[in-house]
Amino acid sequence: MSIHAQATEPTPSAPACPLWRRLCALVYDLLIVVAIMLASVMVGLLVTGGHLLDEHQHLRAYWFPFFEAACVGGYFVASWRRGGQTVGMRPWRIRLTRDDGGTPTLQQALIRVLVAAAPLILLLLEPMFGLRATLWTLLAVWAGWFTVAVFDPRRRALHDIAAGTEMRRLG
Repeated sequence: MSIHAQATEPTPSAPACPLWRRLCALVYDLLIVVAIMLASVMVGLLVTGGHLLDEHQHLRAYWFPFFEAACVGGYFVASWRRGGQTVGMRPWRIRLTRDDGGTPTLQQALIRVLVAAAPLILLLLEPMFGLRATLWTLLAVWAGWFTVAVFDPRRRALHDIAAGTEMRRLG
């Protein structure tokens, strides 16, 4: 292994990533997620001949949310499996690893993305409580998901604990 590779590879003794750094990387990744969602909308419009919604602005293509979720989830899973980093994690020099410092398995990556996205199920409450209340509730639940990292000695968020992964700083 080269000297440069040694300086950037996480080891089991690499320091845990602080929460603020993870959140900064997440902001970067949200820009990628928006781009993926726009591209998936374009595909959805092409497949449905421009009719994703009906005349009452209800979703006509019931498969579309699953397609969009698969696209976004696929980005994260593929990024974590291909070196442990998303686009947002690279400039912040952090990497997702297993306990031993290796690249997460496919199962770990899938568990992590599913647990991280689980609060999105709250969006189903929107018709009952309204958009504002639903979004604030979603934000509060996600804050709780990440607050766990403040108290965990290895700085793992809830989805990291569930998947057996952790975020580590590089070199």
